[in-house]
Amino acid sequence: VGLGPFAETVPTSGKVGTAVNILGYDMTGATSVTFHGTPAVFTVVSSSLITTTVPAGAHTGTVHVSTPQGNLKSNVPFTVIP
Repeated sequence: VGLGPFAETVPTSGKVGTAVNILGYDMTGATSVTFHGTPAVFTVVSSSLITTTVPAGAHTGTVHVSTPQGNLKSNVPFTVIP
């Protein structure tokens, strides 16, 4: 369908501190996860799953994952609930 690589967040919204799963492809060796530019602490569980929490200071926007294979961004914006 012409789509490039992307990541999916589950859930797609939450408050600071909410646990988030990031689903994607070939994410082994990921070097960073950001919520609209705000860095998050994360764990690579498998090549298709990263776990993280919404970091303090995060704003609604795209979640980015940097991997050795390239950069992935969320297919829908993540909504940070105040």
